[in-house]
Amino acid sequence: MPDDPVPSTEMPPGEHCFPVTRSVAAGMSSWLLYKGEAREAALRALPVQGRSWNTLPRSLRPSATMVGLKPPEVPPTAAMKFISAGMAGCIADLCTFPLDTAKVRLQIQGEVRIPRTISSVEYRGVVGTLSTMVRTEGARSLYRGLAAGLQRQMSFASIRIGLYDSVKQIYTPKGAENAGMATRLLAGCTTGAVAVACAQPTDVVKVRFQASRTVSDSALRYSGTVDAYRTIAREEGIRGLWRGTLPNIARNAVINCGELVTYDLLKDALLRTQLMAGEDGAGGRGQVPSLSLRHPTPGSSPPLDNIPCHFVAAFGAGFCATVVASPVDVVKTRYMNASPGQYRNALSCLLALLMQDGPAGLYKGFVPSFLRLGSWNVVMFVSYEQLQRALVLARPALA
Repeated sequence: MPDDPVPSTEMPPGEHCFPVTRSVAAGMSSWLLYKGEAREAALRALPVQGRSWNTLPRSLRPSATMVGLKPPEVPPTAAMKFISAGMAGCIADLCTFPLDTAKVRLQIQGEVRIPRTISSVEYRGVVGTLSTMVRTEGARSLYRGLAAGLQRQMSFASIRIGLYDSVKQIYTPKGAENAGMATRLLAGCTTGAVAVACAQPTDVVKVRFQASRTVSDSALRYSGTVDAYRTIAREEGIRGLWRGTLPNIARNAVINCGELVTYDLLKDALLRTQLMAGEDGAGGRGQVPSLSLRHPTPGSSPPLDNIPCHFVAAFGAGFCATVVASPVDVVKTRYMNASPGQYRNALSCLLALLMQDGPAGLYKGFVPSFLRLGSWNVVMFVSYEQLQRALVLARPALA
């Protein structure tokens, strides 16, 4: 079907005709009269017979400012989501890894030198930490452990984020139109726990590399990523590669609830209230968008599921995740970086932290944590949504 129908002086009959009410059609002598608000008003008055928005001529579709790839009619498969989540996690890590390294340094500083004095504080603030690392260790230190970080995302993000929708559908009761809050929380906890169990060794190695300069003033612990896996397994046993699994599971259960569920709810709210509606939101019509492109309803608009919507939802999700997960994250980082025998378990690590720094120690490194997790969420979710759509669009070409 061409984008714009050929002008005609009478209404074309048949299946390809989009009839309007007689009162409207009586005064129309040509399709050219359908312009501006009149065209959109006539379109909203059309009787719905299961038509898709994409079956309408482009000149008759409601106008909207769509940033990025448009949502496809065919939803992405679980495999597409799995691959997209891993790739998006790697992209986000590449963009925000220095902030993650600064967060780790701030969380563990003062841990080795007890009691801690003012002169022993090496890093002050995010900018001070980054500048000190570049000055004393070189710019490459900002990306130390990146290989393990990318390995982690390919397994961790793929499971935690890529399988979230599939697990949420499994937990959703039959006949329910939407997943409830309990279902979303349960799905987030499930994928987070499974992801930690699979990817914990990569997380241990990543943290060891990022914290290697702080642990000792001598040479680095490991010569490379493979050497790190071998050395940890040889010196600490296989269990050493899964050090801190329980606090990490707790951390990711909290993060998933504060991150994935928050993103899911914020995105759904933005779509339903049309707060990010662009041109379609002008005029204050306040229509609820149809979330199904295949069955538009009268008075509805195509879902404005675009990059601005993803950006706002991801930023809010990053802030909520940082607030609720920072205490667990500090304990997890210290416990995973500890030497053998330094702490009996995660609880002893928590008690030592409280005795040394007080409750404020639970939010040590909060600013870099938020900068890192907030920016990581924005880059990851925006990339994730666009990669899903790109894979769906590329699927017919690859078939």
